[in-house]
Formats: sequence, C-alpha cells, structure tokens
Amino acid sequence: MNAPIFDFLKKYDESGALRLHMPGHKGKGKLGVENLDLTEISGADSLFDANGIIAESEQNASSLFGVETFYSTEGSSLAIRAMLYLCLQYAKSKGQKPFILAGRNAHKSFISGLALLDFKVKWLYSSKKDGYLSCKITASKIDKTLSKLKQKPVAVYLTSPDYLGNILDISSISKVCKKHGVLLLVDCAHGSYLRFLKESKFPTDLGADMCCSSAHKTLPVLTGGAYLHVGEKLLKDENCDVKFALSLFASTSPSYLIMASLDLLNLELNGDYRQRLEQTVNRVKKLKKSLKNAGYKAFSNEPLKLTLLTKEYGYLGVELSKILEDNGVFCEFSDKDFLVMMFTENSRKVDFERIEKVLLSIPKKPKIYERPPEITRLKNKISIRKATLSNSQILPVEKCEGRVLCSLNLSCPPAVQIVCVGEVITKKAIEVLRYYDIKKCKVLK
Repeated sequence: MNAPIFDFLKKYDESGALRLHMPGHKGKGKLGVENLDLTEISGADSLFDANGIIAESEQNASSLFGVETFYSTEGSSLAIRAMLYLCLQYAKSKGQKPFILAGRNAHKSFISGLALLDFKVKWLYSSKKDGYLSCKITASKIDKTLSKLKQKPVAVYLTSPDYLGNILDISSISKVCKKHGVLLLVDCAHGSYLRFLKESKFPTDLGADMCCSSAHKTLPVLTGGAYLHVGEKLLKDENCDVKFALSLFASTSPSYLIMASLDLLNLELNGDYRQRLEQTVNRVKKLKKSLKNAGYKAFSNEPLKLTLLTKEYGYLGVELSKILEDNGVFCEFSDKDFLVMMFTENSRKVDFERIEKVLLSIPKKPKIYERPPEITRLKNKISIRKATLSNSQILPVEKCEGRVLCSLNLSCPPAVQIVCVGEVITKKAIEVLRYYDIKKCKVLK
C-alpha cells in the first residue's frame, strides 16, 4: 500500500517549484509544515471531484475499513450533515418524508443538520439515571418504538460510542432496523479504531448503513481528519452522490495537511497497528482493574476510554481533573459527575504508570451522594429549523421558564444538548441547566 497524497506533497516540495498559487505562505513559516500545505494545483486532485491521488488514497482507506470510505477534513460534523442529506435523498426516492428516529444524546452537528435540511425528529430516551451524555438504547426498545409509530421514519440515528464511552449493541439494532425497513445511521466519531480490534465492533461491520468516524479522536491523525463510511445498500441508490453531499456543507478549501495525515494513516493501519492496539487495550483493562481495587468506579465499556464516576471516590469530576492537571495530566473532559480519559496505541507504558501513580496517590474520601437532577422529556413547540432561523434574544437561564430554545447552548466538548432547539424550557430543565453551569440561553423573541 502506498501514500499517494503525501508522496505528491513531498515530491512537489522537493522539486523547488515556484509557488505562484495559494496558500499565501508560499511554503515557508514558523509552524514548520507550511512546505507541505498546498491547494488544488495540477496533479493534486480535488477532494470533492476526486479521480487522482485523493481517489486512490480513499480507496486504500476503503479496503482497510471494508466499506466505501470518504475523507473529511472538517471532522465528523461534516460527515454527519452529509449522512443526513443522503438520508433525505433516499427518503425522497422512496416517497417518504424527512423523518428520523434518534438517540437523545446526539451531537450538536446532528441538530444543526436537522435544521438545515428541515428534518422532523422523534427522540429515543433511555433511563432517566443515564444523564444527558448517555443514551443506552436497546434493540428491543427500538423494535417497540418502530412498531407503534404510525409514520415510519426513514432511519434510526444513534451515537456509539457515546462521549462517556458506552457502546451500543449495533448488531442487534441493525437486525431490528432491517426488519422494519429503515436505515441505520451511527455517529461513531469516537470509534474509528473499533474496526481494528480482534473482533470488529465497527458499525458498518455490524449492519449499519452509514456511519461517520473521527480519525483524529482515536487514531494518529491531525485534528479535523475524519471519514464518512457508506454501505452498499445506499451506494446502489441512484440518488446517492456522496461527494456532492459532503461538498454541500464543506469548505471549498480542504486541508491537504489533514488529507496527508489520513493518507499516511493507511500505511500505519496496514502495518502493525492491530498488534499495538491490542497491547493498549490490555493496558487499559489492567489500569481499570487497579483503580477498581483502590475504590474507583469506572462507567463505560469502551476499550480505549476510562470514564470514572468520581463522586464514588469522594470528589467532583472537576475537582479530580484539577488535581490531575496540577500533576501535569490533562484529561479529555470533566463535569461534576464524570472524568473522561482517552488512550490510544501512542499512549506509552510509562504514561499508564504515570496516571496510575497519580490517581492512586489521591486519598479516597467519603462518597458524595448528590446526583444531577433528572432530565424530563420536554415538549416541542416549533420545528428545529423554524426555531433556529427565528428572531431570538439571550436571557439568564433563570428567566427562561416557558420560553422556546432557539440556539444550541452547549459547546464542544461535549456538544450534547440538555434542551433541544424548538423545545419549551421548563422549571425542571432550568434546574438541570444550572447544575451544569449553563448561565444563559438564546430563546425565541
């Protein structure tokens, strides 16, 4: 396997060519990578009309993932919106309306995609105790929901793994979706590596029709490098134009540095990556066991993620995070209840020893029994699209009872919404928002 994008960039840089084209740095700069940062010059191909080195590189990725795979240099956010567009076209070809069944813990890019494409959504919820970041939906629950619906959705949309590291039973869920004749779309942004486990847990291997995955989250790729994976069923549809779907929401200036990192990743995945991944998975298991013996409680089942229920150890997540930062350890995410740490095959043995030493040096305190207020199901007042495009005003959260939310109000991370756009903010919702330190909301004017 070769790396055609990187090889082209390197060859062009070494040729001494006079750069009378973009970018403006002309191959020179303090970052030290400007020499490989190009644009669509002759021979460089074009991401959304690929028939050269980019097409060749994407085919390399497709062979590794076992499904048609397309590059995104704008993360899974771009891939999610493209998935929704392809789903919309599929619905039209079947005479269906743009209606989708989705797990409530969807990323904000999914909600913005619904607004842009005017999708109607019905939310799937799990236990109230799961909080807003997790949505442990079962195949049985989806089966019952689909059986009761008068209007059949075009697709079911789920997040797996979720931000806290919970993986759904995609195999069983895909069988239910096929039984009811609906597509299965999966936001697998945190799980690119799942394809390369001893036994693949990657959504398209388990029956999903489409999924996105952010290479940059769990694989050695520059930030923004991601994939859209499209199954055979959709590719056979005459309305399935994946490149157009991506280009509809993307910049016309995709980063060649990011594409080159995706390109070079193919070589790594084709090498000894699986062996190194297995070694890392075993190290995470060993760390979880050691921490459990010391009184810590882990939350998730994702192989490369360690999520601690910190109140069980006597600390708020943000308190434990601050202690770790004071010891030079920076985690992915923390709030009052959780601390999230992510590992990859590039996490060294000494890194595991270091985090274990720091965590075990923290004295255990009495358990904190405070729990977040339960998130109740909220009433939808107007469509997501209409709310998003309406005139709005920003108010202190305390003054938002009875008002309609019209803007996504949680940043990334975790970018999962407590109140969705178009919903009426209740007194109980305000309690939840305040618990998570949300101080203002943009509401319908």
